[in-house]
Amino acid sequence: MQIRNEIRFILNGQDIVLANLSADETLLDYLRLDQRLIGTKEGCAEGDCGACTVLVGRLKKDGLTYEAVNACILFLASLDGSSIVTIEYLQGVDGRLNPVQTAMVAHHGSQCGFCTPGFVMSLYALWMENASPTVQQIETAIQGNLCRCTGYTPIIRAALAMSDYGTPSAEHLAKERDSVSARLKNLRDQSRVVVQKNGSRAILPINVDDLASVLVQEFGATIVAGGTDVGLWVTKFLRHISPAVFVGHLEDFKQVAITPELVSLGAGITYTEVQEVISKYYPHLLEFWDRIAGWQVRNMGTLGGNIANGSPIGDLPPVLIALGAKVTLRKGELRRELRLEDYFISYRKQDRGEGEFIESISIPRISDGYHAAYKISKRRDEDISSVAVGFNIQVTDGLIASANVAFGGMAATPKRAAAAEATLIGQSWGEAAFEAAARQLPADFAPLTDVRATSDYRMKVAQNLFRRFWLEKSGLDVRLIRLQRG
Repeated sequence: MQIRNEIRFILNGQDIVLANLSADETLLDYLRLDQRLIGTKEGCAEGDCGACTVLVGRLKKDGLTYEAVNACILFLASLDGSSIVTIEYLQGVDGRLNPVQTAMVAHHGSQCGFCTPGFVMSLYALWMENASPTVQQIETAIQGNLCRCTGYTPIIRAALAMSDYGTPSAEHLAKERDSVSARLKNLRDQSRVVVQKNGSRAILPINVDDLASVLVQEFGATIVAGGTDVGLWVTKFLRHISPAVFVGHLEDFKQVAITPELVSLGAGITYTEVQEVISKYYPHLLEFWDRIAGWQVRNMGTLGGNIANGSPIGDLPPVLIALGAKVTLRKGELRRELRLEDYFISYRKQDRGEGEFIESISIPRISDGYHAAYKISKRRDEDISSVAVGFNIQVTDGLIASANVAFGGMAATPKRAAAAEATLIGQSWGEAAFEAAARQLPADFAPLTDVRATSDYRMKVAQNLFRRFWLEKSGLDVRLIRLQRG
């Protein structure tokens, strides 16, 4: 096997080679401290504010794709074979502002200016793919960017006017796409990459088979996919993650297989990469999907990572449990499959052994029944769940034949509401059945009080979600009923 002891990438059109590198060095620190590219800001250092937004381009099956990501929680070692673009590289002809920046100035979208580079990068990524975005598309693109000065209205007006000042095809990022793609192809040499500094090691396997081999050899290794959780271990808790095994570059870890019965997804696929599949096969998850973190985090975070960290408030597990999802765990050449609901044992403890990793997630396809996914959080966008729930209800001849209802945020693990489910089964499809099921929730859960919600609030919200589900699936207008009841 060939091993390379350096990472190679393109930064603002320039080739970069780094050999002396630790596992926990972030792209943001490298940009600001080493390269003095200080247009990229540090605000929250946890992927929440968007001030550190940059573009990362990777070769995918459809060619070179640039995505907006958070540099503050993106590890430098993970960027082997990619093209990184910062705000400094987006200047127009003769150093003038690019069309996105020009629109921001013309429509008064910047005041103190601290957040502005991040907004420009997010909007630029959107504009390069869609020259005439809608308001909804713009709002989705800037979910992960916080503004404390102008507010979002002038920024949205600026985004609607971007094409008044130029066209994406005229931008040098578009004109150099073919040449950058060729350069990135040349960086691919099918080598395992191992870099280190001061005893901290980063490993990039060649493929999933090599990943399985590395994890058997490296005791206690930290698997890093998007880094949206592990990044905070470093920036907020100063934890050591060496040896760190990076997997975000593994295309065979992102495979999608569709059969008449199942949708099988590689654990390394990101929320953004899988969104088209979700919209086709699980349309009830689309609104929920857009409320998972912000756009930058969805471009980085993976399905397997969200499941593997075992958080009781992870967004995906409850909705996938309700759908009957299973995970395939792999250690070396050995694989085993288990129901996702059985993967979670207790708080932050999962049924995963040393050297074992989640290789794929399989989800039964749906064709009938009633399905929904709800998320309750303090902020509508870019926030962690206080309560999340997935409903999967099957009705035959007017009677509820089966009921899968799974909650996050209500216990130490994502968990099905067994007593509530039992109350539903065999009952007539109607309001009375769901009211009765809601009353059974205290038998299923004793939620905690924390900074996100009190125990009483969580219980009341969870019970009300049964009512919401019934009202929506019965074709009733939830908002009208709320107004009528005061």
